Amino acid sequence: MNTPNPESHRCGQVAVIGRPNVGKSTLVNALVGAKVSIVSNRPQTTRHRLLGIATVEGGQILLVDTPGLHREHGRYKASAMSRVMNRAARGALEGVDAALMVVEAGRWVDEDGLAFDVLRQAGIPVILVVNKVDRLKDKSALLPFLAEVARDRDFAAVHPISALKRKGLEALVRDILAQLPEGPPVYDEDEITDRSQRFLAGELVREQLMRQLGDELPYATAVEIERFVEDGGLLRIGAVIWVEREGQKPIVIGKGGARLREIGRKARHQMERLFGRKVFLEAWVRVREGWSDDEAALKSFGYE
Repeated sequence: MNTPNPESHRCGQVAVIGRPNVGKSTLVNALVGAKVSIVSNRPQTTRHRLLGIATVEGGQILLVDTPGLHREHGRYKASAMSRVMNRAARGALEGVDAALMVVEAGRWVDEDGLAFDVLRQAGIPVILVVNKVDRLKDKSALLPFLAEVARDRDFAAVHPISALKRKGLEALVRDILAQLPEGPPVYDEDEITDRSQRFLAGELVREQLMRQLGDELPYATAVEIERFVEDGGLLRIGAVIWVEREGQKPIVIGKGGARLREIGRKARHQMERLFGRKVFLEAWVRVREGWSDDEAALKSFGYE
């Protein structure tokens, strides 16, 4: 591992890779210091490749957040959405300087092995990030788990952390910087992502859908921003929530429109916090049959 010159500035791209629901987006948000990736307790919440910009002392880390790598079987078999997300995750490795492989403390499954194989083939330095250590009931099991996972696998460094509680991040940042080339920052200090406010608005609506409809419609909704207008100090935003069947519309809308209003209210509050201005948000629910298995539809919704 390179030893960084304390007087030099380092800058480079770092892919954040792992199976679904290990906390990749929570880690990106924690390192950036702001919410750029949406989170929920549902796997596959992240559907897009997204850049989070972490400007730290001595460098700038360009974090490429990705959908969770998963095997295409079971409910995801032959799904266009599944193929698009896996392509986005694998494509995130192109041109990066290093990668963070995120796993859950105390749990290694086949899809973790899939993620490691993909990274090994990429031939880049990999830092193992063992997340959610705060949830590990038997703390004495952590060291044997770390030793077992690292055995016969060539990691540049191993870091147990809690992204949610922001524990262990300072040491992780130091080791990330050690893997990056010397160079000036690519983005201004106050920039946190390469994505537009329009894109982030759609993601914040989808976050509320995942959180509030996770038991009923976890993967059957998409969001399209039809209107995004700056009106003085106010943002006027119109969002279309797409579902796949007529019978799903009343689930999103709720009795007397109550659920749709609650989704809009919480999304609006998140937007105002992120954008630093007042937001007027309107949302509608429409049907597009089979959109999640239609690559043309996915492209029109902004999926890469």
